Amino acid sequence: MYLDPDISNSVKILIVGHFGVGKTTLIGSISEIEPLQTEEEITEASEGFDDLSGTPNKTTTTVAMDFGRLTLSDTLVLYLFGTPGQERFKEMWESLSRGALGALVLVDPTRLHESFAVLDLVERFGLTYAIGVNHFEGTTEYPLDEVREALNLAADTPIVHCDVRDQKSSAQSLITLVQHLMSILG
Repeated sequence: MYLDPDISNSVKILIVGHFGVGKTTLIGSISEIEPLQTEEEITEASEGFDDLSGTPNKTTTTVAMDFGRLTLSDTLVLYLFGTPGQERFKEMWESLSRGALGALVLVDPTRLHESFAVLDLVERFGLTYAIGVNHFEGTTEYPLDEVREALNLAADTPIVHCDVRDQKSSAQSLITLVQHLMSILG
């Protein structure tokens, strides 16, 4: 991995969430380099494994990881690693979580029940996290306190609305996570 000698702090951040929540889209919208994406066509082999009911128009899926880079300041660069969202790829999490300082957990408010397994993995690997509530076109924007309660989040867990297609919104979600990390790490 290339590290710019003028940058004093580089941070590995995971972008996580359930299948079809927008991890690849977020990294694509925010990365200052051409993102590495391991998107493959969804085939019949995924039948019985991947639930496409919440994302009927989805035709591709991440099979390994996504990678991007975002410089927040002269002294802070984020290396973004997007995890696959399907249960069958959770083995990738152990490798990707090594050295990660934190995670942005993306959730779809219409499929919150799919977020619990992801939150369990984030906590299992001891990652500090923030929640980005991704809003899809035509869906209701639920109040954050209702989403917090539905996910049973601690009062100090940051939670923000985001639109992963929008660069500014994606950046604000990551800034929220970085501010949370800085408040914990001092």
